[in-house]
Amino acid sequence: MKTEEKDEKKGLGKEIVPLEVSKIVPNPNQPRKVFKEEQILRLADSIRQFGIIQPLTVRKIDDGYELVSGERRLRAAKELGMRYVPCVVSNASEEESAEISIIENLIREDLNIFEQALAIETLIDTYGLTQEQIATKLSNSQSYIANKLRLLRLSQSEREQILEHHLSERHARALLRIFDTDLRAKLLKQIIDEGLNVAKTEEIIERLVSKTEKQEKGSSYKDISAFVTAINRAIDAASKGGFKIKSRKIENDNFTELTILIPKTQDDPSLDSSPEIQLPSYVGN
Repeated sequence: MKTEEKDEKKGLGKEIVPLEVSKIVPNPNQPRKVFKEEQILRLADSIRQFGIIQPLTVRKIDDGYELVSGERRLRAAKELGMRYVPCVVSNASEEESAEISIIENLIREDLNIFEQALAIETLIDTYGLTQEQIATKLSNSQSYIANKLRLLRLSQSEREQILEHHLSERHARALLRIFDTDLRAKLLKQIIDEGLNVAKTEEIIERLVSKTEKQEKGSSYKDISAFVTAINRAIDAASKGGFKIKSRKIENDNFTELTILIPKTQDDPSLDSSPEIQLPSYVGN
């Protein structure tokens, strides 16, 4: 199908029409959760001077229109008390609308690192896209997508602290190497209190990881938790490389059963249809 045909199917490229602001509702699949008021006010000032240069994209719903893209413009228009805004009415389905909204925000890199990760997770869990398909749509590598998803292994509290103190994605990814949640919490506090840059953070974490690995190599794995931790690290390393791996741990009176599913090819559909199984968290999920 040609690009023009795809655009026509989704209703893109049609004429611009004025629609009542009161008839337009936000997209429930909008990946951006926080809109900074100062940015909306600056945009409103620009619209006051030059108007809305790029029309909003909406789709028809029963009692009005649902926004596909352009929520900041819509918010700025409301701030100015505008009754009408220029729109392109799309024929996109609910699923297509959600995908367009999420992909547009990801391409613009206008989301914080955890909003990006959650948006990618939504495309996978809700709309069935693979990491490879998302990577193609974003003109990025599959490992880039995998690394974004790994950020969701940080707890909600850790995410909030990272954003509040303006730590970088590299800070966050470095912290993921620490599996002990108590130790990671202490290290995160140290990074914030001392204003550690990425290089210093990675240096400290490398020392901690090396020390832990030496201790584990010297043990006989009599402690089952240490053995499971070692397996979890191997799974984590493979996941970082983009491999789809599922795992399970079952405790019985006399033994512990560990199951790991590793597809021979990453396109194997049988893994996607297998039950969701996961080893006990060692990273504070």
